[in-house]
Amino acid sequence: MPKEHILVCLSSSPSNERIVRMAGKMAQAFCASLTALYVQTPGDADMNAEDTVRLQANMRLGQQLGAEIVTTHGEDVATQIAEYVRLSDVTKIVIGRSGVQRRHFWSESTLTEQLITLAPEVDIYIIPDVEAYKNCRRNQPLTIRPAFPTARELLLTIGILAVTTVIGWIFLRLSFANDNIIMVYLLGVLLTSTFTSGYTCGVLSAFLSVLLFNYFLTEPRLSLAAYGSKYPITFAVMFAAALLTSTLAAKLKAHAQLSARDAYRTKLLFDMNRQLQKAETPEEVYRMTATQIQKLMQRDVLIYPAQGNALLDGNIYPADGSSPYSIPDTDREQNVVQWVWQNRKRAGATTQNFPKAKRLYLAIRTGQQIYGVVGIPMEKQTQPDAFTSSVLFSILGECSLALDNLRNAREKEEAAVLAKNEQLRANLLRSISHDLRTPLTSISGNADTLLHSYDVLDEQTRKQIFTDIYDDAQWLTGLVENLLSITKIVDGSVKLHLSDQVVDDIISEALRHIDRRAAEHHIAVDCGDVLLLARMDAGLIMQVLINLVNNAVKYTPVGSNIRITAIPRENMAEICVSDNGPGIPNELKERVFEMFFTGGNPIGDSRRSLGLGLTLCQTIVHAHHGEMTLKDNSPHGCIFSFTIPLSEVNLNE
Repeated sequence: MPKEHILVCLSSSPSNERIVRMAGKMAQAFCASLTALYVQTPGDADMNAEDTVRLQANMRLGQQLGAEIVTTHGEDVATQIAEYVRLSDVTKIVIGRSGVQRRHFWSESTLTEQLITLAPEVDIYIIPDVEAYKNCRRNQPLTIRPAFPTARELLLTIGILAVTTVIGWIFLRLSFANDNIIMVYLLGVLLTSTFTSGYTCGVLSAFLSVLLFNYFLTEPRLSLAAYGSKYPITFAVMFAAALLTSTLAAKLKAHAQLSARDAYRTKLLFDMNRQLQKAETPEEVYRMTATQIQKLMQRDVLIYPAQGNALLDGNIYPADGSSPYSIPDTDREQNVVQWVWQNRKRAGATTQNFPKAKRLYLAIRTGQQIYGVVGIPMEKQTQPDAFTSSVLFSILGECSLALDNLRNAREKEEAAVLAKNEQLRANLLRSISHDLRTPLTSISGNADTLLHSYDVLDEQTRKQIFTDIYDDAQWLTGLVENLLSITKIVDGSVKLHLSDQVVDDIISEALRHIDRRAAEHHIAVDCGDVLLLARMDAGLIMQVLINLVNNAVKYTPVGSNIRITAIPRENMAEICVSDNGPGIPNELKERVFEMFFTGGNPIGDSRRSLGLGLTLCQTIVHAHHGEMTLKDNSPHGCIFSFTIPLSEVNLNE
């Protein structure tokens, strides 16, 4: 069953807080994801301070309830909501119902009716808010707040009208038709609407254009009277066209500004998302987040990173791009930071909690997981506008998501390591319980035979039994030594006793301790004419050689050739152990150095090896800063080679 996705619509209405809370309860009840959508219209530019504060409070409430804050723009609110519902797979919409109703059949449809038409497949929950709406309207007298233009805009409007009038007078002297003069005035209205803000100058320009055309360019001149009977219609059409042109130009300008904001927001978040994908540490995520906030607000950014359940010391990221530094003790507002950390809510400047603080503090969080606290200086104690707040919340959301991904990746890696260790432990126990049974049973059986039948056995039989007991005991001793050696080298408890040793002497000494069955094979040593002196732990390198030669003896038929060579290669000595046995299949080559891997080779004795020898060899070679490789011998067989550093004596010679 697909997961529910609930959409709640944000507004500056006094009852919108109740609607957002109700949507949060629904999301919790349905175990659904919650999105809070705000549709910004061109008219929102004239929103008063009280409505702006209320809208920002509703956005913060939605964020505290776990909602994703989304801001879009458009003139048709219902269409924008329906389009977002379609693209985001929203299953339920929560909106409020105001006291505005359709009074006539030709009246515009309400938002609810439009949504039912545009999104019929989505459940729409309407939360009544009539009383709150009426109380708000009763407490606030109906006033019209015209957008008064600035002196610069008035002078610009007058200047454009003056120029258009001069051009119209020139056209009149050149006997151009009145239609051409009217087009000049329409162009002036369009220019006025383009270079001024709001609708006031455009409407004023449309009205004055008609008056100027009538006063200066129609008979009688310098009079508002008109001799032609058709002039009133001309004036009316001219005014309507100018007014429409002014309105359309103002709307296009508002939409262009909203589009520019959306483009900036999209680019900012896209760049941040692309950079965060490359971040490998939380420090990089915090630094990138501070950079994006600086681009948005042009201020220093203070970040207190979190580590586990504790909050670390804060770092200030300067707006000029210089290196971050620890916050001075005199600039700390620790009580505010701790309050935000514990309550997961904003506090500080421009809020009701700790309003005298120098900074606005916000939590970096996803759900109930908090990853740090961000502090942003608020010089004039004024809240960021809706657009800035929306982008800021998005940046913090991207930051917390990136930190969450890093935490999940780290936990996944730790879980994989634990699982691998557990698998190794299980393999070890399983291998020991299975593979040690044969030598222990052999030792126990041979000892029992000697205890009860010693006198009846001839000398040769008794010697063979003693030899078998000795071989089994040696095998068990080698197993334990290999396990201990691997463990000690990996955890660093073994310190290498490095010294300069002659490679030829180490090989000769190692051959004295190999398996007694090596006599059944042909072993040759070739160290060349140059004396090689290598820096090594003699005992450990001998153990590597013994394991490699014993493996060659064990897994090759009787009479096979085993060759040991040593040559210098740059600043390393390369030692190779090759044989002409059956070799190792290609699909098994990548696993031969894995612990407990034996490859299932049927050649050898009846006791299956635990697969620790090659793992131990590789571990020892890596401890010497060397490499160990496996390749095929020609025409068949294997070549195991490893490198160890040459001593300084060789290099200087």
